[in-house]
Amino acid sequence: MSQTLFHLAFPVTDIAQTKAYYVDGLGCIPGRENPQALILNFYGHQLVAHVTREDLTRQRTIYPRHFGLIFTQERDWEDLLKKAQQQQLLFREEPKNRFVGSHLEHCTFFLEDPFYNLIELKYYRHPEAIFGSYEYTQIGDRG
Repeated sequence: MSQTLFHLAFPVTDIAQTKAYYVDGLGCIPGRENPQALILNFYGHQLVAHVTREDLTRQRTIYPRHFGLIFTQERDWEDLLKKAQQQQLLFREEPKNRFVGSHLEHCTFFLEDPFYNLIELKYYRHPEAIFGSYEYTQIGDRG
């Protein structure tokens, strides 16, 4: 039986800075690289940082574009939170609990890499809320 992996390509302007952030800061495992791209093992999923000459600009808010991980163990989420704090990574949104007391409750925080890519890291108290819980309509913090 095969496992399906997630792949995401994203823009950066400097490979060395990308390695410092994602490998040293977030604990990704570096893969193949050349002056134009770097493959990263992001907790078992493939990220590919591609160098661009386009101007990268900061998003005004966390929506609509961001990517990230959903941890299945709260301890793993807490460990990455501590690592991000120790590495003094830029928190775009500090750790918080969303939808407290509801079936959708989850812990979350957002990081912003040096190229303005937003990364959300979260843990759901009720795993079925990751894909299910159709009776609820809340998604994110938008009003």
